[in-house]
Amino acid sequence: MEVQQFYYDNKIVKKFLYATMLWGVVGMLVGLILAFMFLFPNLTDGISWLSFGRLRPLHTNAVIFAFVGNAIFAGVYYSLQRLLKARMASDLLSNINFWGWQLIIVGAAITLPLGFTTSKEYAELEWPFDIAIALIWVAFGANMIWTILNRRQRHLYVAIWFYLATFVTVAVLHIFNSLELPVNALKSYSAYAGVQDALVQWWYGHNAVAFFLTTPFLGLMYYFVPKAANRPVYSYRLSIVHFWSLIFIYIWAGPHHLLYTALPSWAQNLGVAFSIMLIMPSWGGMINGLLTLRGAWDKVRTDPVLKFMVVAITGYGMATFEGPMLSLKNVNAIAHFTDWIIAHVHVGALAWNGFLAFGMIYYLVPKLFKTKLYSTGLANLHFWIGTLGIIMYALPMYVAGFTQASMWKQFNPDGTLVYGNFLETVSEIIPMYW
Repeated sequence: MEVQQFYYDNKIVKKFLYATMLWGVVGMLVGLILAFMFLFPNLTDGISWLSFGRLRPLHTNAVIFAFVGNAIFAGVYYSLQRLLKARMASDLLSNINFWGWQLIIVGAAITLPLGFTTSKEYAELEWPFDIAIALIWVAFGANMIWTILNRRQRHLYVAIWFYLATFVTVAVLHIFNSLELPVNALKSYSAYAGVQDALVQWWYGHNAVAFFLTTPFLGLMYYFVPKAANRPVYSYRLSIVHFWSLIFIYIWAGPHHLLYTALPSWAQNLGVAFSIMLIMPSWGGMINGLLTLRGAWDKVRTDPVLKFMVVAITGYGMATFEGPMLSLKNVNAIAHFTDWIIAHVHVGALAWNGFLAFGMIYYLVPKLFKTKLYSTGLANLHFWIGTLGIIMYALPMYVAGFTQASMWKQFNPDGTLVYGNFLETVSEIIPMYW
């Protein structure tokens, strides 16, 4: 019997972990500054590059592409090698992926506050960065596929399916939404206009959530939850159904962001129908994740890794139920443009993405550095502060959203608004921002 000796590339995983923690702090601090602006509107008066309109896209890009993006790469580079029993095919491509991604983030941190933006949500970066993102993403995908071709393990575990779907779909979304005509080094105009521009943007915007914030993290869930719990996936068959259902349904749901607009009604209704259908596979995945912990719930009480993962999966379930409900036209008419949406987005991002990333970090660091976690007590404190923080953030935002919606729906007998002055609503919800 032939014995093969090989080594995994843990250096690249460590690099992405460092970057994840660094950009996580940066993204949170920018968000904190923005939160203070609601209480102190004149906080950065006279400083254009610190105005709300410029810092807000910096916050979203830092959290989504810097914090979550680096967490995805760290988790994928760690789990892929072990699932395939093969080292990453190219150290060069791994390092191009790492350093290229960090340079793009630094470029975003410079250009967005200076006002260089396409103004397309989650795709604000100008054309040189769009090209760079596409090239770095292709380097990541090529390295992943090359490693799969070199694998020693014949079976492709379901997590790898989620990783591949992420690579293919994000590439298509990014390239087609970023088609633009450059007019100078940092200015371009979209190839689309009007309703078509809106439809392509929210086909991208919704599916950026689907295929950047959801599918890669589902792959990580299917790897790290069984590993941390030392239990097999509850139902492998359900995980396959989960995968194919999401891949087919998710891509169609984007039009629910454009209800009551000039978008044709059939497209709006199509988006709503597929959004409702999403509840089934999403909750199938949540149930599969939680039931994987059967027989390991005693460990959840003491293991901070599992604590983070349980709340992450629960947050995924909450967000994927609320999202389809918000896509219903009668609910959307109430919730749209209110702080209800802010609460919904942050429950998903903080609980699902944030807590799964934290759980993954606490799992990986002792293994990569061959040491025990410095303090389980501090990790548990982190968990409880984070959980209470999410609750204290989300609940006031929900109340603010319900208040806004109720006030905006009040009409006088002659059909005019009872609260015709927008500041009346603002004054009413300011206490929620404290």
